[in-house]
Amino acid sequence: MTDTAAPPTQRALWNGPAGDAWVQAQALLDGLFAGFVPVLADPIAASPDAHVLDVGCGTGALCLAIAERLGPAGRCSGVDISAPMIAVARERARGAGKAIDFTVADAAQQVFAPASLDRIVSRFGVMFFDDPVQAFAQLRGALRSGGSLHAIAWRDPGDNPFMTTAERAAAPLLRLPARAEGGPGQFAFADPEKVRSILEGSGWNGIEITALDMECRMAADELPTYVSLLGPVGQALRANDLEPAARTRLLHAVVDAFAPFVHGSEVVFNAACWSIRAG
Repeated sequence: MTDTAAPPTQRALWNGPAGDAWVQAQALLDGLFAGFVPVLADPIAASPDAHVLDVGCGTGALCLAIAERLGPAGRCSGVDISAPMIAVARERARGAGKAIDFTVADAAQQVFAPASLDRIVSRFGVMFFDDPVQAFAQLRGALRSGGSLHAIAWRDPGDNPFMTTAERAAAPLLRLPARAEGGPGQFAFADPEKVRSILEGSGWNGIEITALDMECRMAADELPTYVSLLGPVGQALRANDLEPAARTRLLHAVVDAFAPFVHGSEVVFNAACWSIRAG
């Protein structure tokens, strides 16, 4: 069995292996999670002059969709802790001819202009704050009267077997760091009462947390790329200290474990999430 190092900090992770992996997998991930984009972006069309902030904007897919729906007086901004992903987002916006303001920052530390935002949205970007109460207090202070928050976060890992398949399959071959209980990470917002407490503690009102299930798809031949790049197993597969034979063995074992999700030429799974709204 191969050992892996202790997990890095969120800033180091998203400006290192995780950020690099998401850049490499940008097209794959945009397709995989495309169904969430209209959920967050379509309501913007009713407020074409709004100033919208995407928290944890990554490589910019949601910001680009929002910018398409805004009128000439509207404004879209994105903030993310990952410099590599923001670099890609800026390039994509230039290529699309969209004036989107991207900032490399931790939203918990970033100083936003008071009462400057009409809407705050996030697709899988709010679960990684070291101090979520501080982060959401910062964001709440930037919201205008009548403004709103709409974020999407993962539900419990037990409801998302696709997202834990790689780790379970790798367990006999690889000693991975345990997911931090209660700390920042993919499933940090799995408990809706915890989310409600965070939002109430940071000054939000009108909190609504409802289940959102989304069917996600990718081509079956993209599965090895997905496994090789993403999550703790992807990080281990990219590690320089992993022997080539061990890497091959691990990759095959993990890819094979996804067989229940392979339907012909496609991988299909349900993303079990929370739709989180507040004002």
